[in-house]
Amino acid sequence: MTDANVPLKHSGFGIVSFIISLVIGVAEFIMVAIAGYMEMSTPGGIDDKSASAIILGLLLIGGLMVNLAGAAFGIVGLLTPNTKKAFSILGLLFNLIILIGMAGLMLIGLLMGG
Repeated sequence: MTDANVPLKHSGFGIVSFIISLVIGVAEFIMVAIAGYMEMSTPGGIDDKSASAIILGLLLIGGLMVNLAGAAFGIVGLLTPNTKKAFSILGLLFNLIILIGMAGLMLIGLLMGG
């Protein structure tokens, strides 16, 4: 039973989802900027088989996996009863925006013959 006088607390899952979205969002942006710089500064573009390109690609995909986990935390936060939902909604929204944006960038890269 809940008491009407007890204020609701923020969902821990929602807070984690929100923090993941902020940290990974900034990290993904920086990694995309690094990839763009590497592409522009290397004659002929990035060598797909170079260690730096492979590591950067793995880091980008790893970031997407963490974003997926962040979205799952947001959903769990939304489904947790008797908690505030603000951080869960924001975390889920930001994580989904990052996932969709990165998928769009990857699709553009594939369509351009990358």
